[in-house]
Amino acid sequence: MRRSKASVVRTVLFGLAAAVGLWLVLVAVLVLLGKRTAAREIAALLPNLLALFRGLLRDNRVPRRAKVLLGFAAVWIASPIDLIPEFIPFLGPLDDAVVAALVLRYVLRKTRPEVVSEHWRGDPATLERILRLFAVRRASTIDPHQTP
Repeated sequence: MRRSKASVVRTVLFGLAAAVGLWLVLVAVLVLLGKRTAAREIAALLPNLLALFRGLLRDNRVPRRAKVLLGFAAVWIASPIDLIPEFIPFLGPLDDAVVAALVLRYVLRKTRPEVVSEHWRGDPATLERILRLFAVRRASTIDPHQTP
């Protein structure tokens, strides 16, 4: 059975709306629990990750294989076909999150930390947490807003 173009667009938009809705709920819960700093980090994480991915895709210092995987992750996340349907609360975006995390881990291990820092637009402490989460060692802390 072939799906119409409008049906595919509707499905993609529904999936994006569900992911954004869950993201907003998480931010709201953190604010209600008095975790305003964590809420700000979570609220800015998605836009900062998108800017990071876009910058890394355009950077000549990023290995070609890492760029291919970044492109794969972008297509996977945007795809309406999921292993776990998006409408299932909290579990829906899980397959997308796992793919994004694995690709980000690979990119962070294959690309020099200062290259990643240059493309990070968020709080440097958040980038440090991400690098620690993926056990990426850094020689020194680099301010991503500093021009080399």
